[in-house]
Amino acid sequence: MENYQQISRGDFMKFFRDDEQLNELTADDRIEIFRTILLGSSDITKELLNDILEDYSVSNLEIIENGKE
Repeated sequence: MENYQQISRGDFMKFFRDDEQLNELTADDRIEIFRTILLGSSDITKELLNDILEDYSVSNLEIIENGKE
């Protein structure tokens, strides 16, 4: 494991909200973060997925809730 300097939540959020800093991340970096940042299945909701699709102007996909838990 590589040694790294721990960053505070505040520093992470400052980085995350800085478009110039985010532009240093590769597409693969962004996908890795996107796929791993949520805590668990309860974080993933129909509303969240619909919001993401809307935010990224994805009009060819639809989220359907099947009612199973």
